[in-house]
Amino acid sequence: MVVGNFITRLDRIVRTRDSLLCVGLDPDPRQMPASLSGSGEPAQLTRFLDGIIRTTAPHAAAFKCQLGSYLAFGSAGLAQLGRLTKRIGPGHLRILDLKANDIPNTMRLIRDGAFGALGFDAVTVTPWLGWETLEPFAEDPEHGIFVVAHSTNPGAPDFQEIPTPRGPLWLAVVAEVGRIARAHGNAGVVVGATYSELLRASRERLGEAVPILIPGVGAQGGRLSTSVREGVDANGRALLVNSSRSILYASTGPDWADAAGLEARRLKEQINQLRSGFRKAE
Repeated sequence: MVVGNFITRLDRIVRTRDSLLCVGLDPDPRQMPASLSGSGEPAQLTRFLDGIIRTTAPHAAAFKCQLGSYLAFGSAGLAQLGRLTKRIGPGHLRILDLKANDIPNTMRLIRDGAFGALGFDAVTVTPWLGWETLEPFAEDPEHGIFVVAHSTNPGAPDFQEIPTPRGPLWLAVVAEVGRIARAHGNAGVVVGATYSELLRASRERLGEAVPILIPGVGAQGGRLSTSVREGVDANGRALLVNSSRSILYASTGPDWADAAGLEARRLKEQINQLRSGFRKAE
């Protein structure tokens, strides 16, 4: 595996912060705290995001921004993305959730925009146009991709579980991502917590160190205990557990920021307890 690559950096952050928690910075204009309502939309959004980052950063290893959440705020939302990566800083992993896929030339533009112009450390992608569409990311091993293998939504099996000669389609994706990760050191997979029974097979195909990003914990009802125990590697790492709404909207009252921090701390500690039997001395 390439030395000094994205996977190495992710592991260093996880160890330094003693956390597998990824906070989803997915603001919803319909759920903003009432105490921010008089500040105007751009200022309201900035105050909300800064408050969440301030109280959750001590407990998180990563932050993930879902592009759709920012499109909902129009130009004010899009302007937040580059600002947020600076606000978060390099001590946490910064993921842009795009689930992007296109021809290689377009993917190079997405890579350069996400990593260069906006300052993110990783993006989510899909492989459905073919594996050559992800080759531009092999040129930049210091930044990462999380390839969607099995998503959280109820309709995921419609396509992701189609049988192939290598097993169900999602598992064939996992196996190929493992190969890319070993060759370039910058790939992981997305497997949803709402299908947590799939995590053991995912980890078996990936081996050690290759990261799994797990959405679906919290509001979507994913099983945290199974996801952590089956998803971590033999060192109790190589996993990021994302939670968005249950942290962001732990309270919509005047204590919204402090409530988010308390929920992030609770979730981090619960995850660490679940992985305690796997963790080796640093």
